[in-house]
Amino acid sequence: MAEPRAPAAGVAEATPDPVFDRPVFIVSSPRSGSTLLFETLSRAPGVCTTGSESHVLIETIPGLGLAEHGFASNRLDALDATAAAVDELRRRFLSRLRDRDGRPPAARPVRMLEKTPKNSLRVPFLARAFSEARFVFLYRDPRQVLASMIEAWMSGRFQTYQRGVLPGWPAPYWSLLLTPGWRELAGRPLPEIVAAQWQATIEALLQDLAALPPGRWQAVRYDRFIASPAGVVGDLCRSLGLAWDQSLDGTLPLARHTLTPPSADKWRRHEDAINALLPRLQPTIERVEQFIGA
Repeated sequence: MAEPRAPAAGVAEATPDPVFDRPVFIVSSPRSGSTLLFETLSRAPGVCTTGSESHVLIETIPGLGLAEHGFASNRLDALDATAAAVDELRRRFLSRLRDRDGRPPAARPVRMLEKTPKNSLRVPFLARAFSEARFVFLYRDPRQVLASMIEAWMSGRFQTYQRGVLPGWPAPYWSLLLTPGWRELAGRPLPEIVAAQWQATIEALLQDLAALPPGRWQAVRYDRFIASPAGVVGDLCRSLGLAWDQSLDGTLPLARHTLTPPSADKWRRHEDAINALLPRLQPTIERVEQFIGA
């Protein structure tokens, strides 16, 4: 039986969505562990996902493509949530959703879980498209994130746009999400590029999540998730109205996009470069730590 659809305390709901029951969107800066959290929560009974990240699903909808926005960034706001775009988005998601056993949803409304990194720049759009959307903000130590972003770029495995796609971008490719202000990063050292990506993403999340009604978002710290997965996932499922029937004893498996096994000190491979960047990032770090109540 589906969980009751009572809103969280302080949440004023619009008319219940007959198709998507409180869809959950995981948002974070790139390389923050969102794939691991997504893969873990996708094991919950009754939860449906597309099985992968939904870049193409979203960006091929007329009006939502990068070129149609003048190559500004991957950001989408509430004005992009036109009736036609929203109808097509919802239709596409619904047609691709499968539960943990690979079966399509047996009934409506369906509990959808979605994780696409670019969605961290799309909170206002998604909140307009899905009136009951819930957002889970996964936050990780920025030193660890910056180091992982540097290695993601260097690996060549995360090429979002190849040469010639982004007007004026001189490098062979662009990796990870395309943040506002990317043009000013042309020719800059890689650590400065990833720092700008991280900061732009976090600043967008701070602005957009703060604009939501109370109860529509919550934060999860990556270090606490790794240290106590059963406790964190149990609390998260209860707050989201999800059932949970899995054991999370022991170490979590590696996520599918992991480059090398995680370690709290792995960032020290790039320690000098990261330490040089931290002073300019410190105001954002302080704001986000205060925002999530860390």
